[in-house]
Amino acid sequence: MEVAPVETATRAESHQQQQQVEDPPTTSRFTWTIEHFSRLHPKKHYSDVFMVGGYKWRVLIFPKGNNVDHLSMYLDVADSAALPYGWSRYAQFSLSVINQINSKYSVRKETQHQFNARESDWGFTSFMPLSELYDPSRGYIVNDTCVVEAEVAVRKVIDYWNYDSKKETGYVGLKNQGATCYMNSLLQTLYHIPYFRKAVYHMPTTENDMPSGSIPLALQSLFYKLQYSDSSVATKELTKSFGWDTYDSFMQHDVQELNRVLCEKLEDKMKGTVVEGTIQQLFEGHHMNYIECINVDYKSTRKESFYDLQLDVKGCRDVYASFDKYCEVERLEGDNKYHAENHGLQDAKKGVLFIDFPPVLQLQLKRFEYDFMRDTMVKINDRYEFPLQLDLDRENGKYLSPDADRRVRNLYTLHSVLVHSGGVHGGHYYAFIRPTLSEQWFKFDDERVTKEDAKKALEEQYGGEEELPQTTPGFNNTPFKFTKYSNAYMLVYIRESDKDKIVCNVDEKDIAEHLRIRLKKEQEEKEHKKKEKAEAHLYTIIKVARDEDLREQIGRDIYFDLVDHDKVRSFRIQKQTPFYTFKEEVAKEFGVPVQCQRFWLWARRQNHTYRPNRPLTPQEEAQSVGQLREITNKLHIAELKLFLEVEIGLDLQPLPPPDKTKEDILLFFKLYDPEKEELRYVGRLFVKALGKPTEILSKLNKMAGFLPDEEIELYEEIKYEPSVMCEHIDRKLTFRASQLEDGDIICYQKAPTPESEDQCRYPDVPSFLEYVHNRQVVHFRSLEKPKEDDFCLELSKLFTYDDVVERVARQLGLDDASKIRLTSHNCYSQQPKPQPIKYRGVEHLSEMLVHYNQTSDILYYEILDIPLPELQCLKTLKVAFHHATKDEVVIHTIRLPKNSTVGDVINDLKSKVELSQPNAELRLLEVFYHKIYKIFPPNEKIENINDQYWTLRAEEIPEEEKNLGPHDRLIHVYHFMKDPNQNQMQVQNFGEPFFLVIHEGETLSEVKARIQKKLQVPDEEFSKWKFAFLSLGRPEYLQDSDIVSSRFQRRDVYGAWEQYLGLEHADTAPKRLYTANQNRHTYEKPVKIYN
Repeated sequence: MEVAPVETATRAESHQQQQQVEDPPTTSRFTWTIEHFSRLHPKKHYSDVFMVGGYKWRVLIFPKGNNVDHLSMYLDVADSAALPYGWSRYAQFSLSVINQINSKYSVRKETQHQFNARESDWGFTSFMPLSELYDPSRGYIVNDTCVVEAEVAVRKVIDYWNYDSKKETGYVGLKNQGATCYMNSLLQTLYHIPYFRKAVYHMPTTENDMPSGSIPLALQSLFYKLQYSDSSVATKELTKSFGWDTYDSFMQHDVQELNRVLCEKLEDKMKGTVVEGTIQQLFEGHHMNYIECINVDYKSTRKESFYDLQLDVKGCRDVYASFDKYCEVERLEGDNKYHAENHGLQDAKKGVLFIDFPPVLQLQLKRFEYDFMRDTMVKINDRYEFPLQLDLDRENGKYLSPDADRRVRNLYTLHSVLVHSGGVHGGHYYAFIRPTLSEQWFKFDDERVTKEDAKKALEEQYGGEEELPQTTPGFNNTPFKFTKYSNAYMLVYIRESDKDKIVCNVDEKDIAEHLRIRLKKEQEEKEHKKKEKAEAHLYTIIKVARDEDLREQIGRDIYFDLVDHDKVRSFRIQKQTPFYTFKEEVAKEFGVPVQCQRFWLWARRQNHTYRPNRPLTPQEEAQSVGQLREITNKLHIAELKLFLEVEIGLDLQPLPPPDKTKEDILLFFKLYDPEKEELRYVGRLFVKALGKPTEILSKLNKMAGFLPDEEIELYEEIKYEPSVMCEHIDRKLTFRASQLEDGDIICYQKAPTPESEDQCRYPDVPSFLEYVHNRQVVHFRSLEKPKEDDFCLELSKLFTYDDVVERVARQLGLDDASKIRLTSHNCYSQQPKPQPIKYRGVEHLSEMLVHYNQTSDILYYEILDIPLPELQCLKTLKVAFHHATKDEVVIHTIRLPKNSTVGDVINDLKSKVELSQPNAELRLLEVFYHKIYKIFPPNEKIENINDQYWTLRAEEIPEEEKNLGPHDRLIHVYHFMKDPNQNQMQVQNFGEPFFLVIHEGETLSEVKARIQKKLQVPDEEFSKWKFAFLSLGRPEYLQDSDIVSSRFQRRDVYGAWEQYLGLEHADTAPKRLYTANQNRHTYEKPVKIYN
């Protein structure tokens, strides 16, 4: 076993520098010769430990596969169990199985990973098939020996926990709300354009605005904090002001999309203010699209504005090559001639030239492209260079139009580089910025800001492959290469002649006074909270509840138990303070002398109620506050909850508390008024355990303000979770026999009469408490406007499905409640759930409001045109009917019973559409992305047909198709064009696909004539069309004399749509955005800012 010596490419000069800068990678190659391979433990096998970058590593293999029929192989952090909490390290590495017969057949795989406690090994579960590995003729195992190689490059990561961005760089970062690094990198870039920041500060806002409802104020607040705060800044207020819910924040969007939407919003909000037009002044440039005829004097031009430019990366080595491509002249000749007004078809040249460039030039690099062969987005990691200084006047102003003002010098200097690291479906964004355009670059990576050199910001973000330094000269010297997944994808340049204006001074004078006051106050509160948090372990919070709190809260904020402790007076007392000192503070606060105070401890009972349990003993009161909290609080909560008992004399002055023996029970009393539906606290009494309720009736009447001999009923409030338990008290039994103890609650009321029972909704205490316990205010929203509350109803959680829709229908003035359909709320996405609630699909309202373990108070409603039970038995399909002779498409909604067939759909449709003749037959097709995938058989059940993604198309069956001869073929005919953005020959379908009958021996020119007649294309346009046989996306162009049927002989083709006759021509139809159901893969939601 050999381990290559570890060599650090360059040493960090000091500890401080190491904290600021990620070191260049430390690399090593480790070779592991495994003898007696067939005798290894089949499950797993580790290599010896080797060191790279000061860390211990080892290779882990599963010789018989990790539950797969492949060799499984991983790189493992050897000492992960012994590392400190929060450790993490980043490595790029490759693993290889060496072919000992011919090294060029060695199997090598590479990847990269941030290792941490949860993911301490990383690699390949399916490294290579076991059948290949164990085949003696292949050369991977020779003499029962296998040779494995690991090449590891470790980058040191900054000590994240102790690093202080402000201290090290003078700048602070932004907190990540989930997947918001794309937004953070853009906000930092915009913030560091001082002229932009100044304009944002000068947008008019008032002290009454709320940041979460005003984009200008939220952005002002964010920029102020970035300028003056000492630690990283949160973006929640800003995303709230966008109208984003949390679900939006966690969806990774596209920086360019966000940039455009945000700038449009600000431009709109700046209208009519002192800063109107700032966005245009900074970012807007203009180009001219032109078409110029070569042989006649005719030129057509169109001026367009841009805020950013999209530059090709694929096939371009640098920014200049992209500009060359952008301004490339295209020749319009041959079949592609230009139709010039009054001159007919002419040879012409077409292109783009720039009229003016903006002071701040934003370049979006097209790192993401759609790959038509693979039907997916791909990321282009090719090497692409960009200069520190960009001269757009080069070669005598070749990018400029004749109208451009040549006095303006278009020399730009690089201000920021936005980087994407990762693949197409996610990854991480960060930015390199030169805030003052000095030599010093800074990396803004969410919360962390570090100083970086120019090489890091420029060359290392070009992309391409990275070649790491070799560590063992002369030993297996193949270059150690990795694809670089981190590369620039947006560049911001500032024009040299405008830089003094743009990199201007922004200070407190630019910030409105109300904003300064508000933000300073916020900062002070934050500091105060931080200080309190830091000192929390030195203090105990004592929450003191009194009779006054019970009177205040019961019947208003609470109905069950006695008090909400979060709403009583709390004292923050140092732990070593003696308890009697605390009593003196209470005396000052409440005006109750120390000798008149008696404190009770609260206890949580087994039935989940919380009641005063016992008074403090003299021994307990002799201790410090901290000791007392520890004795009484087994849960180590930093709070102590007490009830202060104060006896009041006839003169309304406090008295010393009466002696309490074991025979004395402290009871609390609530009074219920059925007519007013009101419950209130009336006081507490000590009673004797062996006494009876009859002995205190007159006192209770007095407390209630009733006549002394008023007949009253008593109930004990026992518990309320999960259901209410409130039982009648037998007056003739003693308190002890009724199992009453300290802290118990008795609710009482006037004895109900038969009349009162008829007149009151809740005639007694138990029925009222049951009502309160199940009461639920529900916010109803129309499904069409899911962000806005429409109305609120007070309902009971025990309401049945019918009760709920009945109340909604009544609110909406609707006679038939069965036409109401309800949809539950998703608490995580803050959106309606995708599936509505079925008719009587739930028992009670409570089930409608539950989402996983959370409860919502929102329901969505819609009013149907037919009752829901009927609708549920029906299947609804949207069918596009294509008229046989008229050029029109009408969408019909078909509703039929679920057990219906396609034949039933066609019959229903016949009654709704205009047919070319009464006996016309119809068929139903499945169309997706301009191809026909299926003709539905008439007997197919409609229940499983999905019209959400596919378009259902109905059309008349042409006469010629009904009488097919034995050698006739029915073929697919699709429109297509070559995608101009792709280097390879990629085909893009468009328009409406159709079927065509071809006869044996028929030439292309005969087929063309029939197609031209069918589609009614004018001769001039049809002459430009090309015809090709396409198989699996590859076109084979046909000549007029070719026999078409000979191409369509094979009948074993999987999926008829894979072979078709293609009509190649320009797509002249007006561009329509695909409807949602034409795009199955919506990986990203479009960015919307709602306010």
